[in-house]
Amino acid sequence: MVTKTEETEINRLENQVDNGGGGAWDYLCLVRKLKVRRSDKVLKHGLSILNDPKKRSNLGPEEWTLYEQVAVAAMDCQCIDVAKDCIKALLKKFPESKRVGRLEGMLLESKGSWAEAEKAYSSLLEENPFDQVVHKRRVAMAKAQGNMSGAIEWLNKYLEIFMADHDVWRELAEIYVSLQMYKQAAFCYEELILSQPTVPQYHLAYADVLYTLAGLENLQTAKKYYASTIDLTGGKNTRALFGICLCTSAIGQLTKGRNKEEKESPELPSLAVKALEKIYKQKAPTKLPLVTSALKGLKI
Repeated sequence: MVTKTEETEINRLENQVDNGGGGAWDYLCLVRKLKVRRSDKVLKHGLSILNDPKKRSNLGPEEWTLYEQVAVAAMDCQCIDVAKDCIKALLKKFPESKRVGRLEGMLLESKGSWAEAEKAYSSLLEENPFDQVVHKRRVAMAKAQGNMSGAIEWLNKYLEIFMADHDVWRELAEIYVSLQMYKQAAFCYEELILSQPTVPQYHLAYADVLYTLAGLENLQTAKKYYASTIDLTGGKNTRALFGICLCTSAIGQLTKGRNKEEKESPELPSLAVKALEKIYKQKAPTKLPLVTSALKGLKI
């Protein structure tokens, strides 16, 4: 994730280069380091270096890194001829490179030649079954075609090999949520919480899924994870505070008429209501009456 300081620096460099102040190579290096996607700028400024023999030769071995970076940016921008030229130059220098082979597969993707791209990736995986990039390209290709069941299949196969990849667990969870497969999404978030228990976003997402599934047990567990989100964020997560209130209201409806011992303590929801009112009073006072009215409607 890009920090505010890094974003400020990359924007400063981008403005400097755009206005003719130099620093194109520094800008391209920072884009690559931060893994941000500014394909149009990378294409423009990358080509300005590659098309200048003197600037290109000054790069030394980094010339080939730039060819790769520009090739990917060109594919993003659908400048297929530019991408072809870059890959051709890389193939001439590295004729047996699997890394260049991945670029060839991506070029086929950008042209919509899905079957040929799949064939290229299958060939690469036969030689190296542990190539994470190629596995992820298969997922991206399935998603690009709108084949979400295919994306799920490839993600699950990937996780059989690389079980500790948190980003892929999260991606799989998000796909399951988009398809309303909430039980499967809950399993993914459980895996994420087990491996990274101090990340509040996972607690919050898991709570949201459990709240959506409903049922007394799910709601009670969702409330606990909303509470842990609040704890991990120092009480500043508005969504989790609302979650506490919504869960309490839903649990109250389900337990209506039961013994008092079975009912939950009103202390936590009361604190959540006070925290929400305080937040809105400070940051959005005009919306406070609306929030107060909504909270009263929950009959907590």
